[in-house]
Amino acid sequence: MDVQSPKIFEGSTEHVVAFVRALIDRGALKPGDRLPAERELATEIGVSRPTVRAGLRALAAMGVVQSRHGSGTYIPDGPPMLGSQPLSFLAALHGFTRDEMYEARRILEVGATGLAAERATPEQVATIAEEVAGLFSTMDDPQAFLVHDINFHRAVAAASGNPIVASLVEMVSELYYERRRETAARATDRNLRDAAELHQRIYKAIRARDAEAGRWAMNEHLLHSSAYQAEEAANEHKGAHDSGAGSAAGTPAEQVSNGQPPRQTP
Repeated sequence: MDVQSPKIFEGSTEHVVAFVRALIDRGALKPGDRLPAERELATEIGVSRPTVRAGLRALAAMGVVQSRHGSGTYIPDGPPMLGSQPLSFLAALHGFTRDEMYEARRILEVGATGLAAERATPEQVATIAEEVAGLFSTMDDPQAFLVHDINFHRAVAAASGNPIVASLVEMVSELYYERRRETAARATDRNLRDAAELHQRIYKAIRARDAEAGRWAMNEHLLHSSAYQAEEAANEHKGAHDSGAGSAAGTPAEQVSNGQPPRQTP
């Protein structure tokens, strides 16, 4: 069955994108394959080399291709990646809140952890273990800790065996990293230690093939992280001197531990 191609302007960036898409659709390009050189693409498509470069940049922003210095441009080998730029623009326009971010992460990552417990390969379990070790070794460096944190969640999502879930987690993780790296230094020693221990609990559940325990541990971890960051924000903007009502209610993290929903921090 013939499928009509979308109308594109001759010689435009969209022409380059459509050409590469056609190669992928025909099976001429697969994950791990190297694209033809710029000069060859320009000749075959009938566009200038600057137009080819602009098209490849657009494809890279979509996560369709990756440029390797001195080697060329490749179709990524591994889980597909969605660029975080569109989501980042939406966040800037609509002001995504911390609670919305963590709610989205729970929807995606709790289920992904259960799948990882059922499907992870020995190599993927080993990768997750390496990131847990990295967390414990960088508790004195919040920025380095954050990198291992992000890589841990990406590894769990990849181990789910579902490339759609892995791609969505990758996209949300990038946006989370952009935001969190600006405030990572606020994390207390207690917060980092608790986070590392909860990551270890998630890892142990995946290693034990216990999907229910994995889902519980991931949900608990994300609830605690959200509560700790609410506490950090409160201390940053108001100081740690809430009145009697706040002291009686306890910190957001303590509320989670006691089974209470955390208070919203404006």
